[in-house]
Amino acid sequence: MHRSLSLVRHEAGLLIRLTLPLLLAQLSQTAMGFVDTVMAGRYASVDLAAVAVGSSIFFPVFLFLLGLQSAVTPLVAQANGRGDAAAVRRSIRLGMVVGCTAGVVLMPVLWAMQPFMVWMGVSAEVIPITGRYLFAISWGLPLGGVFFALKGGGDGLARPRLSMIAGLVGLTVNIVANALFIYGRLGLPELGGEGCGWASTLSLLAMLLCLAGLLARSRLAGTGRLFAPPGSAAPDGSGPSTRGYLRLGLPLGLALFVECSIFALIALFLARLGSTVVAAHQIALNFTSLLYMLPYSLATALTVRTGFAIGRQRVRRLARIVRTGLGLALAGSTLTCLCIVVFREQIAALYTSEPAVRALAASLLVYAAFFQPVDALQVNCSGILRGCRDTRVPLVFMLVAYWGIGLPLGYGLGMAGWGGMAPGPQGFWIGLIVALAAAAALLGGRVRVTLRRLEERSGGLLRAGRP
Repeated sequence: MHRSLSLVRHEAGLLIRLTLPLLLAQLSQTAMGFVDTVMAGRYASVDLAAVAVGSSIFFPVFLFLLGLQSAVTPLVAQANGRGDAAAVRRSIRLGMVVGCTAGVVLMPVLWAMQPFMVWMGVSAEVIPITGRYLFAISWGLPLGGVFFALKGGGDGLARPRLSMIAGLVGLTVNIVANALFIYGRLGLPELGGEGCGWASTLSLLAMLLCLAGLLARSRLAGTGRLFAPPGSAAPDGSGPSTRGYLRLGLPLGLALFVECSIFALIALFLARLGSTVVAAHQIALNFTSLLYMLPYSLATALTVRTGFAIGRQRVRRLARIVRTGLGLALAGSTLTCLCIVVFREQIAALYTSEPAVRALAASLLVYAAFFQPVDALQVNCSGILRGCRDTRVPLVFMLVAYWGIGLPLGYGLGMAGWGGMAPGPQGFWIGLIVALAAAAALLGGRVRVTLRRLEERSGGLLRAGRP
């Protein structure tokens, strides 16, 4: 018993040491949305609403790209576990090509959103600003695709501090650029909400250049001649093919798109109810997104540890990693739930001084608090399965939970008046809680099935390895 507890504590320490720099990296990147929301809100409420609607359209596309590039992390982690430096290098280089290509292809999607906004009933005063915001931020998609490939490589090699440094650089650039572009300082034109888009694109460029420089100077396995021109580097004889990469990455991208698109669609439905409702919903969603980085960072650490354990063929350690990681996820999410409930008024006041917006945002934060535990469990189960390179079945589960259960229930309660509820955002938040609970149950079952299959495949001859 004593040895077992000691091993669990050791594994918890490893996960926490991986999670903390990942968390700082994710927070610095997500804080850009916080900065955009606060600075646009201080400029004008219509610009805040425009950024809210634009973000709701942009982030499903951006997260699809992030999910697609998430394939790099388990590929690199498993290759690192096997000691295969050539496969590490090929995975990162292939991710860079796929990410840049996908980003360029996705840019016109954002340019063509005006008819969709009209169809969804977005306020006429908001649409032009949103269109300009989307055009500006679309130029960050190819940059983001390459950056996420490099980030996945560094994370998969268990060096998340590299992306943490790049994220802090990007956040600094974002704050300065927002101040310049939104308010028109130093002789620049006053762009309002549109300036948030250009600031985000400039921030992605800064993060890409910073992380590329850090990896180029590192001595990590597989990073030698990582940025050599095509044909000048020695060919990589191992590693994934483009088809294999897409088979792993596309379900990840679609799963993130499914998860985020329900939030985007809810925001567009709520846009019919006026800028006060949209702004309050955006405040609650934005702060929740900041907190989401805690379980998401732990999930990335679980992906790395899971992939490494599988590469080393240490299935018994894998079971310990899973139990420890899910325990940490539940403990952390319970703490964030309590913090939101206690400080909801103060949180809303950080974003806006308008009393109506602040009161509604504070009430929505209560709903956001109660989906913290189920959200943490579902995202960490996804991270475990990603490390096992199991992505297609989880995608089906996400479709069922979000589009089959959560969205219909949320629309019925929030717009159609089920149960006598007045139209408003509260019904949609109830639907989100139910959707996340369903996803957690389905993905948790899949984790149990996957671990059982790995144990059966090993025939009981498992190597525990060193703790």
